[in-house]
Amino acid sequence: MKLNLQDIPRVKNISKEDFIKHYFKPQKPVVIERCIEDWPAYSKWNLEYMKSIAGNKTVPLYDDRPVDYKDGFNEPHATMKMGEYVDLLKREPTKYRIFLWNILKEVPRLQKDFSFPDFGLRLMKGLPMLFFGGKDSHTFMHYDIDLANIFHFHFEGKKQCILFDQKQSKHLYKIPHSLIVREDIDFSNPDFEKWPALKQARGWVCELNHGEVLYMPEGYWHYMKYYTEGFSMSLRSIARHPKTLSKAIYNVFIMRNIDNLMRRIKGQKWIDWKNEQAIVRTNK
Repeated sequence: MKLNLQDIPRVKNISKEDFIKHYFKPQKPVVIERCIEDWPAYSKWNLEYMKSIAGNKTVPLYDDRPVDYKDGFNEPHATMKMGEYVDLLKREPTKYRIFLWNILKEVPRLQKDFSFPDFGLRLMKGLPMLFFGGKDSHTFMHYDIDLANIFHFHFEGKKQCILFDQKQSKHLYKIPHSLIVREDIDFSNPDFEKWPALKQARGWVCELNHGEVLYMPEGYWHYMKYYTEGFSMSLRSIARHPKTLSKAIYNVFIMRNIDNLMRRIKGQKWIDWKNEQAIVRTNK
């Protein structure tokens, strides 16, 4: 048995009017296959290019170990020079990933390689983020704290993206006071005997290739698995729907602070309680 996933629609290109009408307003995902072929990045950006211009930069690395109460919010598990990291990706499979790497801050010249597409939404110019992964590495199923509209541009190789909207949260074993689900669920091959509620979840799936962009609507859950080593860039636009925007404000200013406070007070017991509650609340 597999997850109940439908293919994300694909278009070669799209006007901003059609994008707003068919995807943004109904909050549905789409893959746009050929909208960045005029970017220098389309032909230039690969792992060797990143190594050549950012090889001496120290980068934060993350793997798939479970959350520990001592970990700060988005605190890296290791660091490495970008050149060494690219060599590692090319040499062997690795769980180490880079995420939320701000390229404007780290390597300003990279901004000359791309422009901000006009999809009819105002994109945040200061927050283009890069994400790297090795073959067979994956992210946990999660959603972003600001519940933004995300445009995810992929470079080199191939990755799988599985999405769920927020209405599916009740089936996903969501961890309370958190942005993730149970970390021991393998969304590429889920154990339905252990996680029976996943049978009820309805989601979306696609494979992203070099130069393609995935639109993820506001607050969508996403799980990414790298079929090959590669990297992506995300551009984002603030949540526009009032309910989503208010939830984003709550996450940033209240939920995150509650979670950090409880980690300090209760330590690992807080993490363990949250993991138990994910099962209790989903089974209800």
